[in-house]
Amino acid sequence: MTVREVEHDITIDAPAAEVYRLIAEVENWPRIFPPTVHVDHVEKGEREERIRIWATANGEAKNWTSRRTLDPEALRITFRQEVPAAPVARMGGTWVIEALDALRCRVRLLHDYRAVDDDPDKLAWIDRAVDRNSRSELDALKANVELATGSAELTLSFEDSVTINGSAKDVYDFINEAQHWKQRLPHVARVDLREDTPGLQILRMDTLTKDGSSHTTESVRVCFPHHRIAYKQTTLPALMTLHTGYWHLVEDADGVTTATSQHTVVLNAGNIPAILGADADVRDAREFIRNALGTNSRATLGHAREYAEKARR
Repeated sequence: MTVREVEHDITIDAPAAEVYRLIAEVENWPRIFPPTVHVDHVEKGEREERIRIWATANGEAKNWTSRRTLDPEALRITFRQEVPAAPVARMGGTWVIEALDALRCRVRLLHDYRAVDDDPDKLAWIDRAVDRNSRSELDALKANVELATGSAELTLSFEDSVTINGSAKDVYDFINEAQHWKQRLPHVARVDLREDTPGLQILRMDTLTKDGSSHTTESVRVCFPHHRIAYKQTTLPALMTLHTGYWHLVEDADGVTTATSQHTVVLNAGNIPAILGADADVRDAREFIRNALGTNSRATLGHAREYAEKARR
């Protein structure tokens, strides 16, 4: 039996306790770790917890459940996948945060794993995935922690909601069945939807803006019938370095549904002049993104409302 043990590390210009907090609070992960799409708590105790993670590895969408043990005094978090996704037979490790001084720390990410059937080709696939994801996770952790302490204005979150006289299931079906969006949504010029694993989608589409231009995006979507679809864009427009969000549906006792579209975006400050003009600043970019994403979200919610209310009649 071949068990691989590897370690990656990075130095971050931030206090060790702050870095520990960002890793411990899993709701931060889609924003700070590129491979992570969505994380939910299955069980949550003071020091022990079970979490379910949806992430990409070597371009493929995967999901698994892990147990974690939190040690805030030692600044260590150990983890172990309960049922790893093939080709992984075993996967676990430890986050270790070591203070270098009051404002800097070293983060070590340890992994141990083995492949299904001890297959050398599968082990090589895991080697590549762990190395790629560990490096990108640590680089992103460094960038996002340091960004959070110095450039908070580059991050914006917002949402739009509509009230629909129809069932959450019908609204969910409209949003879930994105393969039909070219016919159903005027701002979608082309769409390709893959769902090799039920509830785990890869959505690629060309979206039109108000000025008639288009941009191509690709997202991984995690679907929870019939109340929530969480997503993370893996191919982004030039003005963003991050875009995550979700569609959330709540149906009341009278069969009326509140449908919400939420977005969290981190702006690519270096591309603002090229996209919006030499005189544009971060405030202009925030307004542009809010209007562009909000307009498309409200349009999608409006057509979802027509679809659900027609289905109810």
